[in-house]
Amino acid sequence: MTLLAINWPAVGLQAGYLVFSLSILVIVHEFGHYITAKWFKCRVEKFYLFFDPWFSIFKKKIGGTEYGIGWLPLGGYVKISGMVDESMDKEQMNQPPQPWEFRSKPAWQRLIILLAGVTMNVLLAFAIYAMILFTWGQTKLPMQSVKNGIWVTDSLISKIGLQNGDKIEAINGEPIQYFDDVPAKILLGKQITVERNGKEELLNVPVNMIEQLVEQKGKRSTFVMPRTPLIAGTFDAKDTTPAKIAGLQGFDKIIKVDSTPIIYFDQLAGYLKNKKGDTVTLLVSRNEQPVQLKVKVDNDGKIGVNGLSAEQYDSLGIFKLETKKYGFLASFPAGIKQTGKMLDSYIQQFKMILNPETGAYKGLGGFKAMASIFPDTGWDWEAFWKITAFFSIILAFMNLLPIPALDGGHVVFTIVEMITGRKPSDKFLEYAQIVGMVILFALLIFANGNDWFGWGRGH
Repeated sequence: MTLLAINWPAVGLQAGYLVFSLSILVIVHEFGHYITAKWFKCRVEKFYLFFDPWFSIFKKKIGGTEYGIGWLPLGGYVKISGMVDESMDKEQMNQPPQPWEFRSKPAWQRLIILLAGVTMNVLLAFAIYAMILFTWGQTKLPMQSVKNGIWVTDSLISKIGLQNGDKIEAINGEPIQYFDDVPAKILLGKQITVERNGKEELLNVPVNMIEQLVEQKGKRSTFVMPRTPLIAGTFDAKDTTPAKIAGLQGFDKIIKVDSTPIIYFDQLAGYLKNKKGDTVTLLVSRNEQPVQLKVKVDNDGKIGVNGLSAEQYDSLGIFKLETKKYGFLASFPAGIKQTGKMLDSYIQQFKMILNPETGAYKGLGGFKAMASIFPDTGWDWEAFWKITAFFSIILAFMNLLPIPALDGGHVVFTIVEMITGRKPSDKFLEYAQIVGMVILFALLIFANGNDWFGWGRGH
């Protein structure tokens, strides 16, 4: 891909989403450490959004604390006096402990300060999910409403045996209530139960399914969709696709292509892939009247017709969406439930990354992958907050990992101290911090290398 081929407005939009999201998460996380350190009368020397090696974009000292914005957007930090952290301030640590220093406080106070950042991220995720449910409610597609079965849009998924029209009944023996959960459950599952032509079939998911998807496309994509009738979606005024040029209109129902009866989108895709560069004749039903259109098929085997939105299918009775609205008070327990669900989902994904057999580590991505999750066609507050809430859960979980330099590493040392009554030496903590930082930088380089060069994918 050349630089000229990059959609720079979309890239800029997604980068803006990511920076804004990470800024919120970092500030909230570091505020947890900051406020608890203040409560226990520790001196907080710095509070920074982003890192500031050599110089900062902005800084102002208020009441003994320097508040600032760094130029390196890889996180943020609070510098608490007497704490071995990323600042590696050895000079301060060589001085006798002072009453206002972190190292002078009781272990239980230090533990609370260390856990405060993670706690704030979990609370933030809960608050965001609660307000999303209060503001927009929750819309899901029940599996019982997917009457026409599924549309398999990825060849690798076809290889495990899933076919267009299959009705997924269970994954790992667990009944599936909503179609929205299907893609993630397939990736995390081992066995799929489907109904095919009135009979039950059991399909096994390869242990390295995620690895195969990553090798093929470099990222997870939508690989299974509800099977939908061939009703054209509305066209944008600037649309120049063959279908729009030929006169196809929104809500036209395609009945035949040439002389072949066509019912579903997957059937259309299968027919057109053998007609690249040719012209086909569509027979459509428009306001219950037959209309014939001649359409040029492009070199990719497409004519540029998209389906309706889920809400439009619902209005036509093809699907029956389940929409639930939440009052202000009801949104809080629902927010807690949603936070727990998303945390459990991420833990299951993390387990797969740790298992070399799955090859899931090859899908690890850095900032590019994170940015690509956000919308690229406009600002969408609902999508922004959903992604930010999930990132907040990830940040909380990752910070609890028992790696020196992360909150989890410091927590482990503090708990061991509380159990044994022996405090690790400052020198030990310094060396542990260095080891932890090396590990983190290696992971950061690997993840971002995967983004740009596919290091983990071997090409």
